[in-house]
Amino acid sequence: MKTISLTVIIAAFNEQLNIKDCIKSAQLLSNNIILIDTGSNDKTVTLANEIGVHVLNFPFSKYVEPSREFGINQAQTDWVFILDADERITPKLADEIKKIMSDDKYTYYKVPRKEIFGKKKWLKHGGWWPNYQIRLINKNYFKQWPKEIHSTPVIDGNLGYLKEPLTHFSKNDYEEIVKKTIVFENIESDLLYKASRKVSVLIFFKKLLGETYRRLLKNRGFLDGSIGIIESIYQAYSKTITYLFLYEKKKRGSL
Repeated sequence: MKTISLTVIIAAFNEQLNIKDCIKSAQLLSNNIILIDTGSNDKTVTLANEIGVHVLNFPFSKYVEPSREFGINQAQTDWVFILDADERITPKLADEIKKIMSDDKYTYYKVPRKEIFGKKKWLKHGGWWPNYQIRLINKNYFKQWPKEIHSTPVIDGNLGYLKEPLTHFSKNDYEEIVKKTIVFENIESDLLYKASRKVSVLIFFKKLLGETYRRLLKNRGFLDGSIGIIESIYQAYSKTITYLFLYEKKKRGSL
């Protein structure tokens, strides 16, 4: 069996409440951990240093994609695993990764991700599960990670799928979610504006009703109870906000 080396890349900004638990979970997989800090002004870097994690600085961005390519390029190992501060690697996932990395069949893997609302409720429906993410990458086949929000990395070779999930504690309360929505959907609307995407009152209703149907009924978000229903409706609202931003920008004639 080949000797496989791996680095866990963590991007963070003001994550003092998450970073210790995130790093501890990363240590289940590897002691090679790099924290890419994007200008934190809380205790994120201090806490990482106390644990002995290598910290690198990267210019602030409202989303993580720009820092990921930088982090991957800093790794000195064959493999990298991309981890966000609000995500956790489980013992079972770490064991699975260690077993499969000696197989030359695949050069990168998608990992299923469990979305946990308020650190209590697993959203199993509404399109949230398995929510596969590309996170395990053989660096020798990595080309680039586009800088746009929610972009997909460019990697040569074959894609594989892991069975054990990554845990994602992304949603703590709706005040936090609304703040993120305003930032992210504004960025999404910029991309739509540059792509000359059409927008109208009819499109608002199509997006609102279409996303509500997809999340709540087609993907059975209602089976997750009141949280699932609220989350399904909120995702429809979020999609509509993107097009409201787009409408405003087209009316102004500029970003």
